[in-house]
Amino acid sequence: MTVATIERTVVEKLRLLPLEKQQEALDFIESLNHKIEANQPRQSSYGLLADLNISISKEEIDEARREDWANFPRERFFEAEEPK
Repeated sequence: MTVATIERTVVEKLRLLPLEKQQEALDFIESLNHKIEANQPRQSSYGLLADLNISISKEEIDEARREDWANFPRERFFEAEEPK
């Protein structure tokens, strides 16, 4: 069978179904599409940003981390709890 023949046959058979069964068929088709999409390999973040020509060195990342965590109140988390 060709794609066009399959499509035509599916549409013809779908039209013969009651509305509830048509909805069931639609739900089934959507679940098949979801499975196909879930099996597609995802593009890496690097691949998504590659056309931006951004180049960040390890040193720049380390510096940004130091800046971000500089004011984190570490002592509050490492103090021993006082007995009650």
